[in-house]
This record gives sequence, structure tokens and C-alpha cells, in this order.
Amino acid sequence: MSSSFDSARVAVIGGGPAGLMAAEALARRGIQVDVHDAMPSVGRKFLMAGKGGMNITHSEPLEPFLGRYGARREQIAPLLETFGPDALRAWLQGLGVETFVGSSGRVFPTDMKAAPMLRAWLHRLREAGVHFHMRHKWTGWNHDSGADHAAAHELRFETPGGEQIVTYDAVVFALGGASWPRLGSDAAWVPLLSAREVPVTPLRPANCGFDADWSPYLRERFAGQPVKSVAITLTDVDNKVHNRQGEILLTETGLEGSLIYALSATIRERILADGDVTITLDMAPGLTLERLVAEVTRPRGSRSMSTHLHGRIGISGVKLALLHEILSKEAFADANGLAHAIKALPVRLTRARPIAEAISTAGGVPFEALDEHLMIKCLPGAFCAGEMLDWEAPTGGYLLTACFASGLVAGRGALAYLEARGLPV
Repeated sequence: MSSSFDSARVAVIGGGPAGLMAAEALARRGIQVDVHDAMPSVGRKFLMAGKGGMNITHSEPLEPFLGRYGARREQIAPLLETFGPDALRAWLQGLGVETFVGSSGRVFPTDMKAAPMLRAWLHRLREAGVHFHMRHKWTGWNHDSGADHAAAHELRFETPGGEQIVTYDAVVFALGGASWPRLGSDAAWVPLLSAREVPVTPLRPANCGFDADWSPYLRERFAGQPVKSVAITLTDVDNKVHNRQGEILLTETGLEGSLIYALSATIRERILADGDVTITLDMAPGLTLERLVAEVTRPRGSRSMSTHLHGRIGISGVKLALLHEILSKEAFADANGLAHAIKALPVRLTRARPIAEAISTAGGVPFEALDEHLMIKCLPGAFCAGEMLDWEAPTGGYLLTACFASGLVAGRGALAYLEARGLPV
């Protein structure tokens, strides 16, 4: 591809959606782009996320969509104004990938797969002149490069052929957080940026499970079973009450699943503040307390309480096991108290699962350390995108949408930086 930026060269470090989007923004303008990734191939976590159906974004209106980003809503909003969910769907269509809206409002490719989309995207990037360097692990800068406005970025890489030092006019970092390190997001970048006095908020698990210290019986008999149609009530550190309905998954160590993920930030912060947190589970959200009391306290004759619950309100299996787990025998036998417990079963959560097991991470480079183009203020010419940034969101397409958007903004920011340095447009 011919270019008026013949002398400009930009490194994109990290081959996930954010990095690839930055590479595309640069390559469209004819910039020489080198994508470096420590793994043998790009997009590994992206492909893993698509194994159960590639949820690419969400169809809800922008106002509630932005609300999913919590405390970072204000910083994410400009990114999504640049490239929001509708723009993402249009961009996918340009790749030849049609999408549809599922019953939950989530948006999926029609074939539900991530691999065809990634193949089409990589083909387009290569045709645009993007060069891919696999098994190239970034290990920092060479000496004092990148320390001021005039310096180019001399970047060091561990490669199969030994260490390489390559000079770039700008660099976009899209190295991910610390979840799923076997797929490449190992947070090895944290000490490298910290050594350059870039502030980094400690990384914490997000969209993660939590431990509940189950009995051996519950672990052995019911681990892996979904608990469908439940509601969680939880008070956050600011005494705001959260209530959400959905599905959870009982695991060997505690609870996870979409409903837990949606509240994981609130649960995590309560545990950090108080050492543990007690959530309440409504095991029959479709029934009022009055109706439930009436059904549970009906005469049951010779039937056991467990059989009675199954017959009157459909409580059985894993829900019944949870009631036995939490309640004493005496409490389980008290029909009125049992009805109240079904509507508000207290479950104590003691700790988040390890960050390597989390779907995503919170923490990273704070927006306060970046300019509006996502350039690191103390490292001119260095930009950050994706999960390296200090934000979090629940599953449902919100994570990927912001990763794509931040990658595009960082890529365009690198272009603006090159222009500001006097390179011809």
C-alpha cells in the first residue's frame, strides 16, 4: 500500500481485539504496522470466549449500556461515541459477518462462531500491510528510549531467534489484564510500565466466581449444577441495595455464573472492605412471600418436607440441597421460617476465585494517566487500549465492545501523535 507516512512505523503489542483494531486504524492510513504477540497466534482469548457462542455486543439502548461500566462510565462514554455497539455491528457486516439479536438482547454472529470472523479480519489486515510477529514477547525499552517527546521507542523483544531491539515512532499497548494467563494475558507489562513511573491500579479479578466453603456433601453431589431462576440481593459498600434475577452455577468452591458475574464488582469490593459478604438468594422469585408462606405451611400429612416443597412450589434438586446446606434441621422443619428462608437464603461468600480463573480483570492503567487519545501522559507516543485500562464491565458483550472501541481510539490517537510531530498527512 502506498503511503504519505513512508517513514512512520508503529508497534502494536498484543493481538487481541483492542490491538487488532488499533492496527486497522493505522494501516488504513498507510502506516507501517507491526503487531507483536508473545503467543504462537493472535486472538487466543477472543477465540476461547467464543467457544460457547460469540457474544460480540448488546442491543440495549446506549444509556443503560453505558451504565454497565459503573464508576468508569464517564471515561468509557467517549470511546463508545466513537465506536459503539451499532458501529461494531456495521463493521462486522463489512467483514462479511452478519449478526442477530438473541432473546436476551445479546448480539451474536449468525454462525455463533469467533474463528471465521477472526480469519476474515486477519486476511484484511494482512492485505492492508500489517505485519504479524508471533512469539515476540515485549520485555521493555532499550536504555532510556521513550523517555521524552523527541525519543523514538526502542522496544526489546524476546523471540525464538533471540533478543531483538526495534525502533518505532509510536507504540500501542494492548496486552490485556491478568485473567487466563495461559492464553497470553499474564500482566508481565505491569512492572515494565511501573518502572517508567506509569501508575497502575492493582489488578483484581472481575466476572469471577466466589468461594462459599461448602460441605463435602454439597461439593460432591451438586458441583457443576445450575441454579435457575433465582434472585440475589446484596448491599454494596455505599449501602446501596442491588437486586438482580438470573441464573447461578454451584461449583466445588462456591458460586459463579452470569448472575454472579453481573454483581462481581460489588461482591468483590464488599469482601475487600469487610473480609466476607453475605448475599441473600430468593429461590422462588416468581412467588410472593405471602403466597410462599401459604403454600409451604399447608398441611402436608405424612409427606416429608422435601416432597412437600417439590409438590407445592417446585423446589427440588440443587435448590433443595442449598436449603439443607444453609439451614439447621430445626429451621428446615419450621414451615413458616422455611418459607422466609426460601425468599432470602443467606449465603456467605468468603473470597474471590484466583485472578487467573476470572473472565476479566479490574484495575490497570487509570484514565487519569492518559490523555483523551489514550496516550500515556508521561510516555509520549505510547498508547494503551483494552483490558490494560482500569475499567470493568459484566459479560454480555460489554467487555468486547469497549475493547474494540478503545483500540480504535488508541490507533487514531497514534495517528494524531504522528501528525503532531510533523509527519506529512
